[in-house]
Amino acid sequence: MIYRFDFLIIGGGVAGMTYALKVANSCKGKIALICKTTLDEANTARAQGGIAAVTNLKVDNFEKHIQDTMIAGDYISDIKAVEHVVRNAPAAINDLIKWGVNFDKKEDGSFDLHREGGHSEFRILHHADDTGFEIQRGLMDTVRNHPNITVFENHYAVEIITQHHLGVLVTRKTPDVECYGAYILDPDTRKIDTFLSKVTLMATGGTGAVYATTSNPNISTGDGIAMVYRAKGTVKDMEFVQFHPTVLFNPVETHPAFLITEAMRGYGGILRLPNGEEFMQKYDKRLSLAPRDIVARAIDREMKIHGLNYVCLDVTHKNSEETKKHFPHIYEKCLNIGVDITKDYIPVCPSAHYMCGGIQVDLNGESSIHRLYAVGECSCTGLHGGNRLASNSLIEAVVYAKSAAEHSLSVIDQYHFNANVPEWNDEGTMTNEEKILIAQDEREVGQIMSNYVGIVRSDLRLNRAWKRLDILYEETEQLFKRIKPTSDICELRNMINVAYLITRHAIERKESRGLHYTIDYPKHAYDVQEKTPMIDID
Repeated sequence: MIYRFDFLIIGGGVAGMTYALKVANSCKGKIALICKTTLDEANTARAQGGIAAVTNLKVDNFEKHIQDTMIAGDYISDIKAVEHVVRNAPAAINDLIKWGVNFDKKEDGSFDLHREGGHSEFRILHHADDTGFEIQRGLMDTVRNHPNITVFENHYAVEIITQHHLGVLVTRKTPDVECYGAYILDPDTRKIDTFLSKVTLMATGGTGAVYATTSNPNISTGDGIAMVYRAKGTVKDMEFVQFHPTVLFNPVETHPAFLITEAMRGYGGILRLPNGEEFMQKYDKRLSLAPRDIVARAIDREMKIHGLNYVCLDVTHKNSEETKKHFPHIYEKCLNIGVDITKDYIPVCPSAHYMCGGIQVDLNGESSIHRLYAVGECSCTGLHGGNRLASNSLIEAVVYAKSAAEHSLSVIDQYHFNANVPEWNDEGTMTNEEKILIAQDEREVGQIMSNYVGIVRSDLRLNRAWKRLDILYEETEQLFKRIKPTSDICELRNMINVAYLITRHAIERKESRGLHYTIDYPKHAYDVQEKTPMIDID
């Protein structure tokens, strides 16, 4: 079947839905929003801590937020992207509120702001400890009720359509590659439909599922990044994988891991060894509020030194009622495994959390492929640089979705549907009876990435990962050509593509910088403000 939509949005998180709402009132045409599961399962809904914006002008300002972002990003961040997000953040917050999102406030009506690692001021807006869920809820209600938006849940994007599908040889040196839509798998018919579009937006989220342990949902398989890379689009900074320092250590649950928000450390939580000993003073003067890359490596080192599976986060010294009020979901979750956070230490360990790299875009959110935009975690705007500052991701998604919407609306009248695009051809393929191969290969990808391309890396580990991924790639491509596409084989292809990109970019960076730390090119961890050398984390 062939569909025609003026705007095709692939991904149903905060980025995709914000863009949809921004273009929906333009009278510029119809909008299709493709969601691989359901709207409420997007990674956005799992964001606990909050969303960063300068709103308390009595003590905070844009320059402070910009500087905090540059420091956290190890000065790799694009200053234009940083200024773009920070200065447009307050307006983005107003948009969210207009769409029905609620943020916690104090009795005087001002926002109840949190502070998180790397932030010099209290500037994190939140809704208890389920901010992402609240944002997703507000946007979902608005999107579902908008007459110009058609939501296709449980549909899977297989490939974006370019000149390649018209018989043209497309390479990374081909000028003017264009996107004409995407091939989408319909779960009911088990057929791949052709979705033609004038403008396509990639908003497919992150890549955490390529690791054995992650805070991301299982659907975070890097689909958008992989599709754009295969279409010869530019992908950047994939070596910068952020590991959240504190997810709940629970041997019974491994994928996804339950996140213990950074706001808990901003609230006064202290990182300790199980015997009660503090350790962050050995690594950074900001202690438990140091940026995530420093904290994650410190925890990783302490676990290796002492032979531990976890360290502890301590909030037992805080008022118990306040703790339960601020972190109700964390309190209930920990109680379920026998941990009362008002009395007991919380067992935590690092886990793959956020991709700072992705599809390279400009300030308009436009990729290197014409008519194709990318917003949210699948994109690389330059904001995060070598390491994302806590709670900058949700605000980046909203700001860039607005920029992408404004730009695409200004140019869409120049574009037309490409009627020459052929339908998907699966003639000669067969139904897959080898599900066990896909399941085993997915587990192997996770083990390779966690063991060899994790928090601390080396040339030996990276090259070993490269060789094993190459074997998996060849086997999977052969299987993909033989069978009718299903979501699981497509996800495996994407996971291997993304794992390859992370590994290759890590091999190419011959230094330790931001989230990429290698023992072959070590450097001292520095306190950026005073340049005081701290312990080398190897």
